[in-house]
Amino acid sequence: MISADHNLLQGSIHNGQPQGKEEMIHGLNTYVIGNRTDPRGIVVIYSDVFGLPLPNNRLIADAYAKSGEWLVYLPDFFEGDPLGLKAADVLIPVDAAKQSTLSKYTGMLAQAPSFLMWMTRHKAEHTEKVCNDFLRKLRLATPRSQNIGMVGFCWGGRYAFRAGLERNMIELDGQKVPLIDAAVGMHPSNLTIPDDVETLVVPVSYGWGLEDVGVKIETKGQVEKAHENARRAGRKVPEMEHKVYKPGRHGFAVRGNPDDPQERKCLEDSERQALEWLRRWL
Repeated sequence: MISADHNLLQGSIHNGQPQGKEEMIHGLNTYVIGNRTDPRGIVVIYSDVFGLPLPNNRLIADAYAKSGEWLVYLPDFFEGDPLGLKAADVLIPVDAAKQSTLSKYTGMLAQAPSFLMWMTRHKAEHTEKVCNDFLRKLRLATPRSQNIGMVGFCWGGRYAFRAGLERNMIELDGQKVPLIDAAVGMHPSNLTIPDDVETLVVPVSYGWGLEDVGVKIETKGQVEKAHENARRAGRKVPEMEHKVYKPGRHGFAVRGNPDDPQERKCLEDSERQALEWLRRWL
């Protein structure tokens, strides 16, 4: 079990230590918390690049499980190779106002070689396969009376969307079903548009940051345009929801500054957005 670092816990609206346990689920080490007896549904979280070692990601799972409605899985989709936590303070500092431009860019330069090497180990094709293999096994093992939702943050947003694409549907009991029943994506990065969103068959809720330098706010319009084009072409597009957060700097749903009223509101409202969407569709 990875211990929580106090400094990393700063930047979360959730206090205390993560309460779940890590165990092997469908071939991946997975942080598990919530209702194991009779859950309303299962929620799978695809975290940002910092994965299970970042306590904030596990605390988000704890928050989702708090109501007792859900069984929550936070799998290690990085297969034991998340991005090192040293990069967290550079890429998503708790208090951006205290980060000078010089320290920001010198830090980024220092982290660049290891980040580029990490990217070569986590190319899209293999990353999607790891994710979809887990979801396929989960879907086959889950009673049809229980729905599966997925919430993706930053890096994970793209793969939460891809899990809901028509091309990833599987055969189950003689009919085609999607790997998940609903998705949420917060500050979803590295999107390929229209490919990652055009053929969605599940409802999706998006959270965008107005001042997000990692995921430009213009991406929201591109996603909306892709769905508009799909409708014009005669395709049935499931319900889509878009919310914009201000200031909404990158990582606003994971590691904002709880001492800043605006950033705290982003943290709280993004959690509420995800839970309301899950309750609506699962």
